[in-house]
Amino acid sequence: MILVEPSLAQPGQGVTIPNFWNPRSRGERVEAPQTGRAVRFLTDDEFPPLHFAGPDGTPTGFSVELARLVCERLSITCTVQARRFDTLLDALAERQGDVVAAAIPLTATLRSRFLATRPYFRWPARFVARTEKGLPPPSAEALAGKAVGVITGSAHAAYLKAFFPKALGREFTDLAAAEGALKRGETDYVFADGLNLALWVGGTESEGCCALIGGDYLENRYFGEGIGFVTRPEDAALSRALDDALQRIWDEGKYTELYLRFFPVSPF
Repeated sequence: MILVEPSLAQPGQGVTIPNFWNPRSRGERVEAPQTGRAVRFLTDDEFPPLHFAGPDGTPTGFSVELARLVCERLSITCTVQARRFDTLLDALAERQGDVVAAAIPLTATLRSRFLATRPYFRWPARFVARTEKGLPPPSAEALAGKAVGVITGSAHAAYLKAFFPKALGREFTDLAAAEGALKRGETDYVFADGLNLALWVGGTESEGCCALIGGDYLENRYFGEGIGFVTRPEDAALSRALDDALQRIWDEGKYTELYLRFFPVSPF
């Protein structure tokens, strides 16, 4: 699998949209295999905004609605069933579903058992700072002597130490504690998962204190490859069709429309 670093587009709303697709990989349209039954997607309903239970209990979220768009693009009938997150891959292996659409990281271990499409979402690392301080965008020199909150033992803590050695890393047991310290002015920045930081910045908890600052960090070694649709190895034709549909959904602008619906503050 070729992983493409996302290029970034700026729609009118000012929200940064990631692009994970390589235009050079476009080819003839790939049709989904005809099995005579609905393709069964499995997800979890407790991880907003990627997958969660809607007001009526029906699964929704970015991953789920993207799956529905893919099914529409492929002209196939699909169902979506919510299961406990830690049972999804076993349920797929036991043929209780055909595709997993959930935030399961793409890893070598996963690929030893399953197939996966190209990533349709990744978790960028981001810095966030108090808006009133007028702090500069992060760089090795700009962070010299600055207090940066990180979660103890996290990839973000390791990355900060490796690439921003002059920063004063201040470790916290969880993200809420780091965010609280930043809000109180006890640190200058927080460096953590961009998705959670974007949700915090855009929510009521932050009380408008802070904003994402600088760019995103996407090094696979630290922050992983992201997530894709996962299928069984014997369903390679279905996996290729899903990949092709994702590319075409991006080309048609539907990915952008869906992204803006679920990410009013982009983590990118």
